[in-house]
Amino acid sequence: MSDPAAPPRSLAEALRVRDDASLAVLLRSRPDLITPVPTDLTQLATRAGTRASVVRALERLDRCALQTAEALAVAADPATYDELLALMAGDEGDPAVARALPHALATLRDQALVWGADDRLRLVRTARELLAPSPQHPSPTGLGPTVREATAGMSPGRIQEIVTTAGLPSTHDAVSAVSSLTALFGDRRRMAALLAGAPEESREVLSRLVWGPPYGQVTADPAPRLRWLLDRGLLLPTAPGTVVLPREVALHLRAGRAHRTTEPLPPPVEASATHRPQVVDATAAGQAYTALATVEELLKDWDEGGPTVLRAGGLSVRDLKRTAVALDVSEPLAAFWVELAYASGLLASDGEADERYAATPAYDEWLEQPAAQRWALLAETWLTATRTSGVIGGRDAKDRTLSALGPGLDRSAAPEVRHRVLTLLAGLPEGASPSAESVLARLRWERPLRGPQRDDDLRGRLAQWTLGEAEMLGITGRGALSAHGRALLGMPLPEPVPEEPAGPGDKLPVHHRPAPPPEPLSPAEQATASATAARLLAPLLPEPLDHVLLQADLTAVAPGPLQRPLAAMLDVLADVESKGGATVYRFTPGSVRRALDAGRSASDLHAFLAEHARTPVPQPLAYLIDDVARRHGHLRVGAASAYVRCDDDAVLNEILADKRAAGLRLRRLAPTVLAAQADPAALLEGLRAMGFAPAAESAEGDVLITRADAHRTPPRTAPEPVRDGPPTPDATLLAAAIRAIRAGDLASTTPRKPAATGDSVAVTGGELPRTTSAETLATMQAAVLTGEALWIGYVNAEGAASQRVIAPVRVEGGFVTAYDHTADEVRTYPLHRITGVAELADDAG
Repeated sequence: MSDPAAPPRSLAEALRVRDDASLAVLLRSRPDLITPVPTDLTQLATRAGTRASVVRALERLDRCALQTAEALAVAADPATYDELLALMAGDEGDPAVARALPHALATLRDQALVWGADDRLRLVRTARELLAPSPQHPSPTGLGPTVREATAGMSPGRIQEIVTTAGLPSTHDAVSAVSSLTALFGDRRRMAALLAGAPEESREVLSRLVWGPPYGQVTADPAPRLRWLLDRGLLLPTAPGTVVLPREVALHLRAGRAHRTTEPLPPPVEASATHRPQVVDATAAGQAYTALATVEELLKDWDEGGPTVLRAGGLSVRDLKRTAVALDVSEPLAAFWVELAYASGLLASDGEADERYAATPAYDEWLEQPAAQRWALLAETWLTATRTSGVIGGRDAKDRTLSALGPGLDRSAAPEVRHRVLTLLAGLPEGASPSAESVLARLRWERPLRGPQRDDDLRGRLAQWTLGEAEMLGITGRGALSAHGRALLGMPLPEPVPEEPAGPGDKLPVHHRPAPPPEPLSPAEQATASATAARLLAPLLPEPLDHVLLQADLTAVAPGPLQRPLAAMLDVLADVESKGGATVYRFTPGSVRRALDAGRSASDLHAFLAEHARTPVPQPLAYLIDDVARRHGHLRVGAASAYVRCDDDAVLNEILADKRAAGLRLRRLAPTVLAAQADPAALLEGLRAMGFAPAAESAEGDVLITRADAHRTPPRTAPEPVRDGPPTPDATLLAAAIRAIRAGDLASTTPRKPAATGDSVAVTGGELPRTTSAETLATMQAAVLTGEALWIGYVNAEGAASQRVIAPVRVEGGFVTAYDHTADEVRTYPLHRITGVAELADDAG
């Protein structure tokens, strides 16, 4: 067993000396390491060094931690803390970097990207390969290879020539010559003297390469300014026609800095305006009410069956435009509301042969809930959904257009970005709205773009969409986070805390310290937070009204939201003319006829208006209802293909004489009956277009009441968010995983006694012990008597092999009952599945 006091020789040994809290931090920050749970710490260290896991971990570092890792990648291996600080802060030093570096290094250690004490810091090999400079993958620092790396293929004679020209004594071998040249380039005083004699043109060449890229092109006969640099090794050839600026020379010219600009602190989120919190909450509540009304209007428009589903899935561009016109919004906003309703489970495809979109049964349940609870469902869905309407209209990996409600809209980073943007808003004073530029700058610091991502700043676009969508949903008001928006995040209302000015020697203020962003809430916590948000929002929403104001110009004004039965009836009896703080309805002959077609009589309509009007029913409106009712049903349309019958043959004569009836191809069957080749629905529309008010009738001659039947899909579940990798483990899972890893590590590292002679097979490292059945049984029975622990190899029913440390309690009937240190519980094992057994060494811990 290794000495605990000795410095670790590998990442596995470094993990082995960590406590459980430190391992929990690692597994929480890199949940892919416990999917599945490693058998021991050696396997955990191996998994932590795989390329996919390291890339994922690097992508989640903030700017300061990433720059620290990049500096370690160009430092010696291993490096000391002082060497790392010099690379980060430069020769002159930077107090802000000096204060931030311990936190950044601790972050890298917590995530198992760096291990070792401060005098022997090591970056894991995979991270070094990813971040170290190479001709194919330049370092983010802009530094090139070291002198030793650049001269690896150079002839010894040429190296001696460079050493002599640089003013150094010649050596007997190339290795010492390279070391001498490296020492020269690393000595600030001697390098300053060497460069002082350089021509101005040569120093200009170095200035163009110093911050990268460090490679340049030369001809077979270099110019004098290049020849001076090549002769002294300040530029070294790497390939025919290519030269590179050695890393040591670049660091001298940079005054020791690995980065041109070191960013130890996150940029602050700046407030662009400040409003009274009451104004913010009231504005947000108004937007929340508008959001509810918009979703209701959308689904009401699709109540009898919405647009058809494209063959490839999704909504056609034409149907999206029609929806935008119906909602009186732009197409991107219409796509947002459609996607939100779909993600909330209120909208889905009906699955019929002629597949169409329609409301789900959950929509009817949603309508019955109080307004604040309905808003909470929309807001919570938006916060956690991965479907992103902002990418609609773009192209997928196969160059296909992304359509609303179609596939390919999931962006796994969306929930995290939304939560983080709102959290940044919550960090501002109450009523303060941030500038979008400062929010984007903060997010870029927290997650710097690396590699190909630089061309596609998805997180930046998600943040911009979040700011706009949060305002539309009423989570923010005038750009500032509302009280119910803060509750939606599970945050308490802020309390004013006076800030004391920091002295020159004080530590950084708390709000300037880089801290890990808070994790999104669990489903149970989010449900509680949403209920709290709904409770805060409810008093701010307007109470539904039970009345309207009738006017003499055949309009009705609803001064606020109406109760649902009243609103439903008005939608049938009148047409919406304008919306806003007050909704204006207009009564027309067509709208009154629509109410009569729905089974209402003239007396019903008069009674309805008298009951719900705060003003007397205007005479023109009463006359309109009576006039339309008098003519309604005078004509009857049925199926012949279709027919028209009327007791007044003069009316039928008028229809036949009208040129507009030519397309209906009518002919008289009897003095009071006309037959048509058009279907009844077309005949009804044609006669109404001619100014008549026909009524449809059944085969029995009864008037048909044409109530709109609400089309619903079968029960549907809301789409599940598409997560980016495994979810963050909770405390229970972490504790169980760490216990299993510790136990497995104990089984694999516990010292064993040397194998006895005979048929026993000695084992080393992580191999399973091998003993005969007789030896296994005898050793087990002896351990029961002595109470000693044993090391066994075990193969389960699925064929998976593992090592375990057990303390046998009873052996009978082909089974051994023992306390399993690996599982930390008493278990029973079949003897025939035990591959072998070995006694632990006397000094085993």
